[in-house]
Amino acid sequence: MAVKQPTQIEVRGGNVNNLKNINVDIPLNQFVAISGPSGSGKSSLAMGILYAEGSRRYLEALSTYTRRRITQNKRSQVQEVRHIPSAIALRQRPSVPSERSTVGSMSEIFNVVRLIFSRLGTTRCPNGHEIQPSLKIAQAMDLAGDKMGVITCPTCQVEFMAKSAEDFAFNSAGACPECHGTGQVQTLDDRKIIADENLSIEDGAIASWRLPGRNFMPTVAAHIGVRIDVPYKDLTAKEKEIVLHGKRNKYAVDFHTSTGRVFSTENTLYENAYDAVYESLKSVKSDRAMAKVNSFFHFSTCPTCHGTRLNPELLTQTVGGQNIAAVSDMTLGALGTWVTATKADLPDEMQQMATILFKNLLETLQPLLSLGLDYLTLSRNGNTLSTGELQRIQLARTLRTETTGVLYVLDEPSIGLHPDNVEGLIHIFRQLVAQGNSLVVVDHEVNIISQADWVIEIGPAAGRKGGQVIAQGKPADLVQDPQSLIGPYIAGRANILYPKVATQTEGAQTTMAVGQYFNLRDVTIEIPDNQITAVSGFSGAGKTSLILDSLVPAIEAHHKHEQLPQQVMQLTTDLTSVVSIDAKPVGKNTRSTLATYTNIMTNLRNLFAGLPESQAHNYGIAHFSYNNKEGDCPNCGGLGSIILDIQYLPDMEEVCPECQGKRYKPAIEAIKWHGDSIVDLLALSVEEAIPVFADVPNILKELKILKEIGLGYLHLGESTPSLSGGEAQRLKLVTHLNKKRAGTLFVFDEPSVGLHPRDVETLMGVINQLKDKGATVIMITHDLDLMTNADYLIDLGPKGGSQGGQVMASGTPFELVASQTESLTLSYLRAHFKKFQLTTTGTGIG
Repeated sequence: MAVKQPTQIEVRGGNVNNLKNINVDIPLNQFVAISGPSGSGKSSLAMGILYAEGSRRYLEALSTYTRRRITQNKRSQVQEVRHIPSAIALRQRPSVPSERSTVGSMSEIFNVVRLIFSRLGTTRCPNGHEIQPSLKIAQAMDLAGDKMGVITCPTCQVEFMAKSAEDFAFNSAGACPECHGTGQVQTLDDRKIIADENLSIEDGAIASWRLPGRNFMPTVAAHIGVRIDVPYKDLTAKEKEIVLHGKRNKYAVDFHTSTGRVFSTENTLYENAYDAVYESLKSVKSDRAMAKVNSFFHFSTCPTCHGTRLNPELLTQTVGGQNIAAVSDMTLGALGTWVTATKADLPDEMQQMATILFKNLLETLQPLLSLGLDYLTLSRNGNTLSTGELQRIQLARTLRTETTGVLYVLDEPSIGLHPDNVEGLIHIFRQLVAQGNSLVVVDHEVNIISQADWVIEIGPAAGRKGGQVIAQGKPADLVQDPQSLIGPYIAGRANILYPKVATQTEGAQTTMAVGQYFNLRDVTIEIPDNQITAVSGFSGAGKTSLILDSLVPAIEAHHKHEQLPQQVMQLTTDLTSVVSIDAKPVGKNTRSTLATYTNIMTNLRNLFAGLPESQAHNYGIAHFSYNNKEGDCPNCGGLGSIILDIQYLPDMEEVCPECQGKRYKPAIEAIKWHGDSIVDLLALSVEEAIPVFADVPNILKELKILKEIGLGYLHLGESTPSLSGGEAQRLKLVTHLNKKRAGTLFVFDEPSVGLHPRDVETLMGVINQLKDKGATVIMITHDLDLMTNADYLIDLGPKGGSQGGQVMASGTPFELVASQTESLTLSYLRAHFKKFQLTTTGTGIG
């Protein structure tokens, strides 16, 4: 008798984060989308239960030895999960690769290319004779001991070592001897050493002496005989020589503090302005400190390898007439042509091996092409890729395994995708399911949700008002369900036109011309001041190069009267400052909370320190910080939890038994303001806190801004690194919404990340607030709703990479939709207007 196979994952009693004891069934072997407002609990269900339990249970099947070496998920707060397969997850924010990563190494295509060059390459002997590929060479690579890789030149009979796949690795044996495989060399930029020659040394003229641990150098310089109280430009040649090139000697120096005390030292080491940079480079540890040190260097293409990262000796070996550097510089879309040409040139005896190697290459390549990454080159630096590009490379890598019976959990895979790429993404989803897998996708992209087999909606709102299953079914069912929030967007019934504010500076604009920079070729753009401009275009079309790499640094340099970036040919602007708002996490660890990120925590600590009871106990502001020993719980150090290492089982995180998760000492919690302790107040949501602080203006002001930007559901003690990309972006705006912003450019990079279509309206309200305060706003976006509501649109294309870098259209969205202008973006925008019944006069039905 056949055993009936389960058809769904059964989740019972889910309580992760804000989930409210939910029971939900997730169909197996289908494409399931999870939708809902930002902060409603979607990721808690997908990542916190489905992925956490699926991966944890798989790892429990491994040996104890193996488990001790793998980071494991702790048990989820759920009563029961039945029939869950092993799980693989793609997270919303992949980590940024190092400078040593390339598209080729990250996708693992370069590994196959290296193997192809070692087995199918036309090589040269030490005397310069060319040796065609043969099975004899390939066999030599498989020999053991001293004979491995040794071949004989058929012309001059010299024996030499053929190059192995490892020899072509730029992170190993094949690295360029000068740049060590990075492709770049760094030289100290003399112009960066002196910050401002009109300043005196004590006022900060020497920029390198502001690096960590070097702020006492002016005192040492004064001891040696340099005047530090006159402008640097007025120093004598001898004094400047001491500052710039003085010897590394130790001196007995007296240091005077601001309180009048004197500290005497016998062996204070003097580092001149140049040494300060080089020595900092040796000792730097954090990314932030490294960025400071790197700002003193000029990075240029390595003169030895010309940016290929490889030892130039490797370039004599060719496959299909191309060396490995030339193949690395090909776009992914062009690799197929190289494969075909190479196979045609190889001798018959090599065809079988070539078929195996090239089949592996093309199978690895195909998912990347389906996901619209054909414009990338293998040599492209990994740290220059967008979040969406990183996610798609991750996704393509997992697809290559062609597994069966796996649960794939994807968090916002549409980030950074042009609407045209979304079609390719859905095709990949179908492939995964067709291979016998289950797929759960957390996303807000309506085109993705509308093509799912099953949709689960979490809501009805964010934070404590969310955490419930409000609707589920096929997309067609949700269109008819009055509880569904996404249904009106699937059907085209929602109103996607939002109120605008008037422009204060009519007619003013910023003009910039860019010469040759990556795929940009003589591009000129005009950005209307005090308006909202959307910059759109295919992934890789040049949006980042144009705005973040050219316009932003050009405006900053223009204001400081410094040289414009090399690629910027001309800039005309009245803008004086730039604020870039991205979706990177806010804060580094769980000690960073909503209250500490804003000024709320500082004001709270001052409030409590000023209470009579606090003063009676001599409690200062340090006592009301859980990051200081005066106030933190001594057992957990103010974290509110403790981590227990239980050998081969996952680390167990437990609420601190001493403070019960409150972070503070009991004596501090005993201090009350209007009946509430500081612990009680940090547990309030923003909305709950507003009436509590009605008579505390400096706290009330920030709470109201947080509510206005749609974060009223967050509680004051919320950990900021756990916020979604969209929440992080809006939080970064808090300090900018309470003052005039004329002359300031705000650049939003993918501002709709993590936002439900209904949340986009809140976002546009916030952006319009900035506009109302005089700001100029640029949104780099693929979101059709944001484009619809922009005042102006600049579209780049026609596609990505070498096929991009042109301005395809510029003007108001409604004018462009009504025009005959052709661009891939406009074709989707026209369809969007039609779906939501928008007219070219800027009105709509809904």
